[in-house]
Amino acid sequence: MKEKCKLSLASQIFIALILAVIVGLCMQKVPDIASEYIKPFGTIFLNLVKFIVGPIVLFSIMAGIVSMKDIKKVGAIGGMTVVYYLFTTALAVTIGLVAANLAKGIFPVLATTSLSYEAPKGKAPLEVIVNIFPSNFINPISSTNMLQIIVMAILVGFSIILIGEKVRAAAETINRWNDIFMKVMEMILALSPIGVFCLLTPVIAINGTMIIGSLAKILLVAYICYVLHMLIVYSAALAVNKCSPRKFFKEMLPAIVFAFSSASSVGTLPLNMKCSQNAGASNEVSSFVLPLGATINMDGTAIYQGVCTIFIAACYGIDLTFAQMVTIVLTATLASIGTAGVPGAGMVMLAMVLTSVGLPIDGIALVAGVDRIFDMGRTAVNITGDASCAVIVTKRLAGKNKKSA
Repeated sequence: MKEKCKLSLASQIFIALILAVIVGLCMQKVPDIASEYIKPFGTIFLNLVKFIVGPIVLFSIMAGIVSMKDIKKVGAIGGMTVVYYLFTTALAVTIGLVAANLAKGIFPVLATTSLSYEAPKGKAPLEVIVNIFPSNFINPISSTNMLQIIVMAILVGFSIILIGEKVRAAAETINRWNDIFMKVMEMILALSPIGVFCLLTPVIAINGTMIIGSLAKILLVAYICYVLHMLIVYSAALAVNKCSPRKFFKEMLPAIVFAFSSASSVGTLPLNMKCSQNAGASNEVSSFVLPLGATINMDGTAIYQGVCTIFIAACYGIDLTFAQMVTIVLTATLASIGTAGVPGAGMVMLAMVLTSVGLPIDGIALVAGVDRIFDMGRTAVNITGDASCAVIVTKRLAGKNKKSA
């Protein structure tokens, strides 16, 4: 008896994406129905994903550190990861600035006197550092505070390595709990096509008619930059490190589509871990690199900063100097560290960038209406950058191990 042909997860998610666009466009005249009766099921799915993210990050990082059995090795992986993230983020905002400047002629000068936008209250630099360190064990997990969870996992993992054989049972327990939460993750991810459909349909139903005129132009420029960054920067980085870009993007497709639909780097983390490992990342590297990337690596968001800053300046009839462009690159790169990987985080960063070059923060109102659509694309770029780093770091470590053998 022939086995039934089963669609891959990527195919199921892609079909759900197409159906969501079709149904969303059909429901443009009744968006409230989509929000009230379809979105709740997407919210349930997203809640399940958020539920598993905290335990997955905590136990996968601890298991990854413990499996390395060497603090120096953890430091080497962390060093390569941070350098890669900062370098690609700087490239991303530069690409956004260059493309937006080339397209500046199509951006109109708009009437901006009626604009208003209340910027979120910023935190003092030392307060940001203080908030990285947890004050108890439960709050970081319950609030999904990624940086605090990472700090907790690193401290516990290092302690197990330093104590050694006396706590072998603890290391085995961590590995067992990691296996359990990974299985829970697989069960939840099986619902991804339903989740994607229910999350995306209301977005299309509400925003379908809004993507017109000047907003369509700025969205087009941003999405061209998103695609160019993924295909050129990540492909080049992979090729230089003797990894196959074709295999990478093929294996990453389910995570990219899910990130596009959910607009959450943190929410995509479980699926991203699975896809990156299929693409060639080791479990020990992906369990450390990806949670860190979901927190500090914001390439897509950096592109958004560059494009939107030029757009807002053009709408106000302001020409930015080269020095201001450099300031934007530095501010967007540094602001990406510590920005939570949740929907809408880019708006906070954009306020910081606009302030750094003296542009009116009220200009954010020009793009706020379609921020969700920007967010979908930039999240897909963000998680792809995280995965490319995991694959490259794995390859480089394998090369070092061969030389030392």
